[in-house]
Amino acid sequence: MKNFFTITLLTCCVALLACTKVHKSSPDSVNFEDRKRESQFYNFKMKKLNGEYLDFQTLKGKKILIVNTASKCGFTPQYEALQALHEKYGEELVILGFPCNQFGGQEPGSSEEIASFCKLNYGVTFTMMEKVNVKKGGDQSPLYRWLSDPEENGWNDEAPSWNFCKYFINGKGELKDFFNSNVKPTDTDLIDAISK
Repeated sequence: MKNFFTITLLTCCVALLACTKVHKSSPDSVNFEDRKRESQFYNFKMKKLNGEYLDFQTLKGKKILIVNTASKCGFTPQYEALQALHEKYGEELVILGFPCNQFGGQEPGSSEEIASFCKLNYGVTFTMMEKVNVKKGGDQSPLYRWLSDPEENGWNDEAPSWNFCKYFINGKGELKDFFNSNVKPTDTDLIDAISK
């Protein structure tokens, strides 16, 4: 019982530290055109929850919000606000949800279970992708390696520290902002990034 309490306490502490409000933006001095970062982003092809592939080439010219998600997390209600963003901005903003089970085992379900949960509980109609690993390391998804490696994206070294971290990509395929879990989809900084 004592070990269970200790583990639970440590998990809560890690989650609290991970959720400190963070907003990082790309420095204005970075010359993305010279380094062709955008072409790297559009090279990805990844599976959606339904098993179909999404070719990122089809996202050219659109703003994109990438979020690592989980069904059993304190931040799970952010699905509702993400859906509201999807409905408000329509074709102007593409939201890609990437389920991940690396934080507290809070996304244990199959693709079918995740899709059902999102639809039934939050009416999610934005694109949900296949479950991936987002933490830095050998099994990190190549997309999340691009998002969290400054050698690849030009400036950001932040990988998700917990569920519902957010990356904003502009219409040129450039990573422009990183928002930690505590930044809600309705946060002014995030809305400002989308509206620019």
